[in-house]
Order: sequence, then C-alpha cells, then structure tokens
Amino acid sequence: MPPDAEAAAVLREWVDEEGSLLDASALDLSWADLSGTDLGMALLTQTVLRSATLVGTDLYRAHLEGAVLDESDLSRASLVKAELDDASLRGATLDEADLGSTSLYAVDARSARFRAAKLHAASLIDVRLEGADLTNASVRETSLKAVLDEYTVVRGLSGTLFGPAVIDHAGKQYELSGPDLEQWLNSRGATVRVLGPRSRDIIYYAKFSEGYSRGNPQGVVRRRLVNGVAHDEAFTRNLRWEPTEYLRLYARGHNEVGHVQITEAEAVAFIERLKSGNT
Repeated sequence: MPPDAEAAAVLREWVDEEGSLLDASALDLSWADLSGTDLGMALLTQTVLRSATLVGTDLYRAHLEGAVLDESDLSRASLVKAELDDASLRGATLDEADLGSTSLYAVDARSARFRAAKLHAASLIDVRLEGADLTNASVRETSLKAVLDEYTVVRGLSGTLFGPAVIDHAGKQYELSGPDLEQWLNSRGATVRVLGPRSRDIIYYAKFSEGYSRGNPQGVVRRRLVNGVAHDEAFTRNLRWEPTEYLRLYARGHNEVGHVQITEAEAVAFIERLKSGNT
C-alpha cells in the first residue's frame, strides 16, 4: 500500500470489491506495488505513481492523462490503447512493455527506459526523449514526433515510423524528417525506415469534447485538397469516408464540438479501433 492514507483506503476498497473499476484520479499512489494487477480502463488521471511498481500490470485503455510516473517500474506492463497525454515518465522503466496504439501526447519521458518495448502504432507526439533508452524497441507506423538528443539510445530500434523529430544538440535544436531522420537513427545502431506521408494534400482532425481526448476522439475528419478545392469527409459508423459539413459549420461557429489536427497515423489508429469495435 502507498504511504498516503486516502490512497491506501481507496485501494483497499477496490480490492474488497472484486471486479470493480479502480478510480484513483488525483490521488497519491507513490511507492504502491500493483504488480500483476488488472487495471484495465482504470481512472488514474493526474494520479501520482512516483516510484510505483507496476511490473506486468494490465493497464489496457487506462486513463493516465497527466499522471506522474517518474521512476516507476512498468516492465512487461500492457499499456495497449492507454491514454498518457501530458503524463510524466521521467526515469521510468518500461522494458518489454506493450504500448501498442498508446497515446503519449506531450509526455515527458526524459531518461526513461523502453528496452525491447513494443511501440506499434503508438503516438509519441511532442514527447521528450532526451536521454531515453530505446534499445531493441520495435516500432510499426509509429508517430515519433519527439525530441531526441545525443544521449538518446536507439541501438537495435527497428521497424517503421513517421517523423519529423527534433534533435537537440548542445542546446541547439533542429528538425529532421524522411531520409535525414532515418540516417540519423540508423547511424546510431537502429534499423528503421522513416515513412513519408501517404498524401500531402490530406489534413486529418480529431473531434472531441468533454470526456474525450486526442488519443480517444469522438471521431475523425479529413480535408482533401483536389486542385485547390477542399473536400471534407468524416469516417462514419458505416466504416467509410463520407462527406461532412463539420469543418465549414465549425468555422461559422455552429459546432460546440472542438477538433485538433492529428497525424495520418493517429487517424489510421482510430479507424482500426472503430473497425474492430473497440471504440
């Protein structure tokens, strides 16, 4: 149990109510040992899990937005489709963790370890990876729009990813994409292929309001430019792109639902979840 009395009481109640959903939002679970537990879809938004032990823990679709996981041990944990936007993972250990389709928007993962971790279709957007260790990690159509530096270890990193990434060298930053990013990574022991955008004339957006997030949106829309003319489409429950007036109505102030521009990889991840019935 964690030292914090309130957090410990919530955990005891959760244990007694077998099969219940853990809601420990904004509580201090520092030093707690939750190894091997089922925390699928747990509500851990802004929860402090500093130095917590979560080895082999199932965090499928867990809400960890804004959580503090500094120095925590998430080795072999399942974080598939978890929401970690704005979380802190400084110095955390995620060796052999599964982060498939995980949303890591604006995460601070400086000096974190991802050795042999699976980052397939994960969204690492605006993530800080200075000093992080990605030895033998695997990526597959992963959005790696992160900050890297000369201390970021990428030896054995393999698979495919989208850029661009920002390289911090002696305090000066510069952006690399495409073949240049690929060369930078592979010259440091990686074997990755940096993918280019499938269509430069398509812009994707995630729609969300309260209760939703960039990684778990209400829906996705896209704007295709054909000879300079905009064609707006939404991916619908009919599992296809269909015309929509959403963007035009929003521009006129007729929609309360907001949106944010996302990468193609993020849009593809949402579509795959929709097709599998997991949204």
